[in-house]
Amino acid sequence: MEKKKERREAMQSPECHRDTGLRDRPTGNHDQRTSSSPQIKHRMAVERSKSAASASSPESARTAHPRPSDKLNPKTINPFGEQSRAPSAFAAVYSKGGIPCRLVHGSVKHRLQWECPPENLPFDPLLITLAEGLRETKHPYTFVSKEGFRELLLVQDAPEKAVPLLPRLIPVLKAALAHSDDEVFERGLNALVQLSVVVGPSLNDHLKHLLTSLSKRLRNKKFKEPITSALQKLEQHGGSGSLIIIKAKIPTYCSICC
Repeated sequence: MEKKKERREAMQSPECHRDTGLRDRPTGNHDQRTSSSPQIKHRMAVERSKSAASASSPESARTAHPRPSDKLNPKTINPFGEQSRAPSAFAAVYSKGGIPCRLVHGSVKHRLQWECPPENLPFDPLLITLAEGLRETKHPYTFVSKEGFRELLLVQDAPEKAVPLLPRLIPVLKAALAHSDDEVFERGLNALVQLSVVVGPSLNDHLKHLLTSLSKRLRNKKFKEPITSALQKLEQHGGSGSLIIIKAKIPTYCSICC
């Protein structure tokens, strides 16, 4: 009986009540999670809506799928570069009136109208400037340069005026013959033949500097016939001395004397 009485008193003690209260009381973390759960869900929903909106915006679309034009660097690439590019030396001289002729458009073909007779014009530096224009690839510079060069060499005293200019003319013609554009090469080849007709054997001292480009183009079947014809004319106007030079650079060349 005494033991049962002691057990009842122990159960009714304050410490026992305190332990029972601790077991029955919900924890603070649980209350905090329970009370903050709606706020967390709301915040996550807002963040998801923001991310979805940014993903659908034009800026994000360009970032995810950049357009080819986005790769252009405006500091280095200008789609209108052809208009803003500085003109060539010949184009600049022509636009300032440095070439004393103008292009006349005919119904069948074009022609040049000179401000004064070509025989009254100084070859220095006009002939060299026209030779530099042979490398042009745009109209009207292409026509003005090739036709002006040809007509200037037709004047009566052309040999006396052209021979002193050969050391300066040859590098310009060499640049035209070495140009990657086929039409530029053809204009240079025609100009070389026209020059050889005028200066004759005087061209032989400079001929070796021009034959390298002709030898390379001979590999192209398209130019085999015109180059062979040009070499024959160079030999014809340059004499036996030109044949030795041509054969040294182009061993496969067949002389007109054969």
